[in-house]
Amino acid sequence: MSSSSSASDNGNSSGGLSSVAGRSGGVFEAPSPSRPRHSANDVWPEPFLESLAVQVAVDASLSTSPVDAAPALANVFRILLDEHDTIRIVYHVCTMWQAVSRSDHLWQLLSRQVWARTRLVHDTWRDEFIYRHRTARNFQTRSYVHVTLNFDPSDVDEPDSLSCRCLRLSDLYLAAGFADGTVRLFLLNNRLHVRTLRPPPRDRFGRFSRAVSGIIISDSRLVFATMDGDIHVAEINGVGSHTRTAFVGDIVNDGALVDFTGCGRYWVGLFAGVPGRAFHIWDCINEETTFVGGSLTDPEAVMGWHTLTELTMSLGRLRISGGETAVACTRWRIMVIDLRNQGVIIGEDEEQRRGLIVTGFDANDQAYVRMDSRGNAIVRRVRTQETVCEFRVSRAAQRRVMGCVNRLHALMCAGGVMRVWDVQRGGEYLYSFRERVGEVDAIVANDRHVAVASYSSTAVSTIHLWDFGAL
Repeated sequence: MSSSSSASDNGNSSGGLSSVAGRSGGVFEAPSPSRPRHSANDVWPEPFLESLAVQVAVDASLSTSPVDAAPALANVFRILLDEHDTIRIVYHVCTMWQAVSRSDHLWQLLSRQVWARTRLVHDTWRDEFIYRHRTARNFQTRSYVHVTLNFDPSDVDEPDSLSCRCLRLSDLYLAAGFADGTVRLFLLNNRLHVRTLRPPPRDRFGRFSRAVSGIIISDSRLVFATMDGDIHVAEINGVGSHTRTAFVGDIVNDGALVDFTGCGRYWVGLFAGVPGRAFHIWDCINEETTFVGGSLTDPEAVMGWHTLTELTMSLGRLRISGGETAVACTRWRIMVIDLRNQGVIIGEDEEQRRGLIVTGFDANDQAYVRMDSRGNAIVRRVRTQETVCEFRVSRAAQRRVMGCVNRLHALMCAGGVMRVWDVQRGGEYLYSFRERVGEVDAIVANDRHVAVASYSSTAVSTIHLWDFGAL
């Protein structure tokens, strides 16, 4: 045992795990290179160690948080050293890990299963894993850079036309949709306004019928919808600011399009104004309507028409969860629908006694957060309605609340203060942002960025951006 302790205590860093886990408290040290080594085939074959590392990381990620995957990886070999009291085992395990830790295939598996990353953004999959881990740690420790995004509002004549109605993020861009129907695109790496997209001219059915109600964005394409039901498409890498209309809405028969979202196969719209036509689903490949129906927004039918002429609070929110599932929230009910079996309801969540704060609702790939009028927030799994955690937003009933979730955290803004809760750790309150933002019109977050559009007395929204990227 004394030899084992000496080997593990005095070795050099492997470079595969210690650089990741060191920020989370985990430590892995390789044996001294001067010690003799034996054939790797004697005890621990490389595929076994790779499978073991992946399984340990996934188990730690599922049982607590993805942030715990790195220290679990670092500790697994220390556990093996404690359980196998021979120098031979010590050296076989550590020597083989030197080779395994340099395997890009291993880090690709870890990035996919722990951080749900299927597309390489950095130079190697190991760099990808380390970056995601450190960025998540920054979210936990309030380590970020804050900026406000600038754009030229001089081309607008109408008051309230530069009130921001929605925000969306991709890996490269932030898109902001405004009340006048324009979408402004900001590049995240330099925080500059790079393009303004406008829908083709059309007759209005109310002052805000051309307001942007939802945006779908990738790194190459942007789709946005307006409250009159029109859907517009623009190629981000194209020349100029040309947009084409993929679908022309029928506002008289459908009502107002209060929210719009989508995924790789479907576009989904939530309408209010005409009973029995709450959900519209389009096949985004051929851009044709495939489903119309649903009564979710029937109680909001009258208010749906008011949204075309007044700046009102959101009547409903709509999100994609888990690829082909849509989750929608109104004041009284949350509904989960299957996009593959269109029109099939796979879950419902009601709050008839206190009512829900619609702007406090959001969803990620696994779960959604809902908040009642007293500020009691519950995070539930989309498919099973199982409660993940609960927390409370103080004085939510007296303040305008805007909320969102990313993979690990819930963020709520009330009274101009942004607060963060850890969803994976039982709804633990973490901290509030240092900056005060005032009344909020729109909010969005992903695993790296948080963006907020706050109301200004000049009727021009101020867009705040927080970057938690590995600094």
